[in-house]
Amino acid sequence: MEFSAIVAAAGSGSRSGGPKQWRDLGGRPVLAWSVGALLDAGAAEVVVVVPPGEVKRAEQALADLSGWTAVEGGADRAASVRAGMAALTRHDLPLLVHDAARPLLDRPVIERLLEALADNDAALPALPVPDTLKRAEGARVVSTESREALHRAQTPQAFRPGALQSAYALWEAVEPPTDEARVAEVAGLSVALVPGDPRLMKLTYPEDFAVAEALIAPSSRRRTRIGQGYDVHAFGPGDTVWLCGVAIPHTQTLVGHSDADAGLHALTDALLGALGEGDIGDHFPPSDPQWKGAASDRFLLHAVEMLRARGGEIVNADVTLICERPKVGPHRLAMRQRLAALLGAPLDAVSVKATTSERLGFTGREEGLAAMAVVSIEI
Repeated sequence: MEFSAIVAAAGSGSRSGGPKQWRDLGGRPVLAWSVGALLDAGAAEVVVVVPPGEVKRAEQALADLSGWTAVEGGADRAASVRAGMAALTRHDLPLLVHDAARPLLDRPVIERLLEALADNDAALPALPVPDTLKRAEGARVVSTESREALHRAQTPQAFRPGALQSAYALWEAVEPPTDEARVAEVAGLSVALVPGDPRLMKLTYPEDFAVAEALIAPSSRRRTRIGQGYDVHAFGPGDTVWLCGVAIPHTQTLVGHSDADAGLHALTDALLGALGEGDIGDHFPPSDPQWKGAASDRFLLHAVEMLRARGGEIVNADVTLICERPKVGPHRLAMRQRLAALLGAPLDAVSVKATTSERLGFTGREEGLAAMAVVSIEI
C-alpha cells in the first residue's frame, strides 16, 4: 500500500550533544537511515522537516536518495509537523509521521501500521513497559506505580488520509504535543496500538549511538550473490530485432511469445537466479495470453523491483549476444544505456558484448540467436 510520510528532523538534539539527525551511524547520516527505510517500504513521497537554514544540509545527507523534499520546521514539534503536512502533495494516501532519531525502522512495523488503519483512524507502534516504575521526589522514592496497561510509544505513527490534518485543526492545548497520537486522541479519533520493535529505539543520549551501532552491525554485513541466464530465440519473417531493449533494423525478427528480446530474457533470468526466485517462466508463464507480444523490459523491471524490495542493489551486469547478424557493435552503447536505466545502475557497471559461433550450429546457420548474462548483486 502506498503512503505519504513526514520525517521530523527539526530538533536541536541538546541531550545527545548536538543535532543527531546529521551524525554518522554505520557510515551514513542518521537522517538517511530513517528516510531510506520509508522509501524502501513504498512511500510515495517523504517530506523531511529540518531546522531553519538546514535544507542544503539535508540535500547533502540524502544525496543518494530520491523521492523526498525538505522544508524548514517551526519553533516546536507541532509547528514542524504542520509545515510538513503543508508540503505534502498526496493527501489521498495514509500518512506516517516518523522521528528522524529512530533510524532502525523496519518494513514489518510499517505494514502493521497500515493494516491497523483498516479499522482505526490512527495507529502507533508501542512496546509494553517491562520495568517496575518508581515515582520519586528528588532522589527519594515516594511510591511504586502500576505498569499494567502502560506502553512505550514509538514512531512512525500512522493516520488515515486527512485524519491528522483534521485533528490538528482542533488542537487548542497550551503545551505542544509530544507526539501526533496525542493530537488524535484529543480530537476523539480511534488510535490503535500495534507491536513495536525494540530496535526502533530513539537516539536521545550520546551512549545511544553505541547501542545503535551494535544493533546495525549484523544487518550491515551484505553478501554478494551471482546469477546467470541463457536464452535462445529463432529467426522468423520480419524487419526488426529487439536486443537489450533496443530495436535494430534487420532482415528478420526474433520469434517468441513476448517481443523475444533474448538479451533482456537472459538478464532477467540471471537476476532472478541471484535472488533465488526461479526463472522468467515462473513469473511470466508463456501460457498466459497477457504476455503475448509484451515488451521484455517489464520482465526485467519486475526482477529489479524484487531486488529493491529486499534492500539489494546491482553490482554489475554482463550480457553476451551470440549471432552472425545483426551486427551488435553499432548499437552497443544504446544497449548499455538502456540496461543501465532499467537496472538503476551506472553505465560502467553494465557490459554488452557480441560474438559469433564461427558459422557453427544454429547461430552459425543464422537460424536463431542466443544470449548469455551474468549479474552480481549485494543484498
